[in-house]
Amino acid sequence: MTPGRAVRLAPSSWRSLAKALPLALLLGGLAPPALAGCPGHALTVRDAEHRPLVRLPMPEGEGWCLAWNHSVEGFTVLDCYRNVAGHMVLTRSHLPDFAAGLDHIPGRGRQVSDGHGGYWIEAIDEPVPGDAYRLRVGSPRVDHRLVSRPEGTSLATLLANARDCAAGEGYPEAAESPMVVSLSGLAANERVTLALEAATPDDGGAR
Repeated sequence: MTPGRAVRLAPSSWRSLAKALPLALLLGGLAPPALAGCPGHALTVRDAEHRPLVRLPMPEGEGWCLAWNHSVEGFTVLDCYRNVAGHMVLTRSHLPDFAAGLDHIPGRGRQVSDGHGGYWIEAIDEPVPGDAYRLRVGSPRVDHRLVSRPEGTSLATLLANARDCAAGEGYPEAAESPMVVSLSGLAANERVTLALEAATPDDGGAR
């Protein structure tokens, strides 16, 4: 986060602010108190023309996983991310087997058994540069998709919690858990950008 400088107001300034606050709220200059708990960030998937395909509320501390089917073995691979102080961070990955292209890089996280013949790479804690990355979406067989983190709040619950927020505009309809957003169903074989962005109340257009 960018370091800031604290600014202290003199008592007279506090009184002026207290008088001006109700008017500012009425004019829409400040968000009303009811919106204070709304998520400040959203996970947004945009196409090559920067148009939003998917937009999901992503409060600080919450996260999601990108899942896909291994092109050779067919099993599901997971890369899981969190919003850490407004930044996208890769926290852990799940690999069901040491298949082609899948292994643990020493020094990058900690490998532990998942108890079913596969393994988790824990404590990766790797910030994503620019809080965004490009992805060439696989075919329906590969099925790149957004799913809930096994240990986190479900995507369906995050959507339900955002229903009453102004920032909820532009989000898809809440669905029952487990909620799955298939990127391959939206943009198979195309390049998209996944980004953790500041939430805005008028960023509609996601389909």
